[in-house]
Amino acid sequence: MNQEAHGRGGRARKGAAGLETTVDALMDGVCADLKRLAAIPSIAFPGFSPEPVLQARDLLVALLRDAGVADIGELNLPGTAPVITATIPPPTPDAPTVLLYGHYDVQPPGDERHWTSPPFEPTDIEGGIRARGIADDKANLMVHIGTLRAYGGRPPVGINIIFEGQEEYGSAFDHYPPTDPGLFACDAMVIADTGNIRPGTPTLTTALRGAAELLVEARTLPAAVHSGQYGGPAPDALLVLLKALGTLHDVHGDVAVEGLRREPWTGATLTDDEFRELAGVPHGTPLIGTGSLGERLWSGPAITVIGLDAPPVADAASAVVPYARAKLNLRVHPRQDPKEALAALAGHLRRLRPFGIPLTVTPGEAGPGYEAATTGPAYRAARTALRRAWGADPVHSASGGSIPLVNGLAAAVPDAEILLFGAEDNRCNLHGPDERVLLSELRGALLAEAAFLAEYAAAYRPGGAV
Repeated sequence: MNQEAHGRGGRARKGAAGLETTVDALMDGVCADLKRLAAIPSIAFPGFSPEPVLQARDLLVALLRDAGVADIGELNLPGTAPVITATIPPPTPDAPTVLLYGHYDVQPPGDERHWTSPPFEPTDIEGGIRARGIADDKANLMVHIGTLRAYGGRPPVGINIIFEGQEEYGSAFDHYPPTDPGLFACDAMVIADTGNIRPGTPTLTTALRGAAELLVEARTLPAAVHSGQYGGPAPDALLVLLKALGTLHDVHGDVAVEGLRREPWTGATLTDDEFRELAGVPHGTPLIGTGSLGERLWSGPAITVIGLDAPPVADAASAVVPYARAKLNLRVHPRQDPKEALAALAGHLRRLRPFGIPLTVTPGEAGPGYEAATTGPAYRAARTALRRAWGADPVHSASGGSIPLVNGLAAAVPDAEILLFGAEDNRCNLHGPDERVLLSELRGALLAEAAFLAEYAAAYRPGGAV
């Protein structure tokens, strides 16, 4: 592969045809190594063997070395799978440094009867590859490694690599970055744990909703009593709880708790038909709430009852229920303090007296959302790179899911621009059966990242000016 000439801020941009040709020549090897990586059941959940996680780590270390990375280390925290760290020095003193993040652990496969092929036997499908974790997040790891290969291990920027091994379950690493900011020092970050809103539409994820959880309980009697003898005046705890839960939304299904932030969404969003297909909502069943899907999914709150303790139907007896409990999941506007939002929800429930009966409310954990600043040189370079990779103008989208580490990284390196893009897409079925990655998305993400490094190096000036 021809090496580029050195220029201000790193090497000069690779010619359009040159970079595309290089990436296309790499794709067979990238796909082969992706299959090797996806064949490893690297599940970092309790009850699963840690050996496959370490096997995935070892393979990634070997792939990084083969890609020309010499300085590779490891961060070990209590109760946490190893974090691979690596650096490539900037080619010139005034070149920027880019942090590349991904995670090598995966979700459990769930009921394997729902898979068309075994989840840890990577299988070629039309236009892609199917396996657990192949989109979330192993394809994105191979985007990083493929980008390094595209530059022969000598990219036009400095590189700081963080490959996490326990993202899906969570670990002490979520809150570690602010305690050791030097490890994460950079001018821009590519958090490759997202992808396009739909295949072929280049997408920068610029916002993540925050999340919190809460328990609400109703206790009305010391024990169940006969519904024939006492039903009616005897307070039914399940009815009390259901009446309380019914106040959380208005007649249209919009959240009715005061103090939860909601604003119009101005970025790209899904169509109703796309959402129905992705969520499995049958035609004829109405979607809940009003306003745009982006507003309901990303720039407004959502409250979901994710668990309910009550007598199961199979064991139902003719008795007044003395105790019922629900667990609520709250998703909040990216810029709202999740503890403030959780307090608003808790206060709403505590003020209720369904049938005159008070509730017991226990707030749980809360994690902040994130909204990126999108006017800096890294974002300008990324928009150019994504346009080059997919041949279309990039759009901004958001994620209703949370990535706790993003906030830790933002706190550790507050001046760094954080970009979220990658090889996933909204149809890849991450966390579900038959997860897959499309080769077109893998190739596009690799080309976009490689082009981004060149664009950013050429545009960057010390102090962030262009």
